[in-house]
Amino acid sequence: MRALLIVCAVALFILIGWAAYEAPFLASFGAIISDPWGIVALADLYLGFVLFGLVIALTEPSRPVAVLLIAALFVLGNVVAAIWLVVRWRRLQAKLRDNISVAAPL
Repeated sequence: MRALLIVCAVALFILIGWAAYEAPFLASFGAIISDPWGIVALADLYLGFVLFGLVIALTEPSRPVAVLLIAALFVLGNVVAAIWLVVRWRRLQAKLRDNISVAAPL
């Protein structure tokens, strides 16, 4: 899973670079917000950033690091999320296993 996340992060980073080279950001942004589905896509994207930011805030041991990561998430997007997951993967798995084993059965 970690290897797949790395590949996805690199691919997304390359796509961002390609898009930045091919089209000016502000002109493209104007085209996106002029379309109702573009607005929906942006709302969905930023809701995802908020939700993933909550995961970071709840699990990152260092508050200053969490704040920097969440800010980077809103600027750089899911490249940050993928890299964070790669770095924290084993720790998250351990936390989930611990929480599942102590959870009361339904």
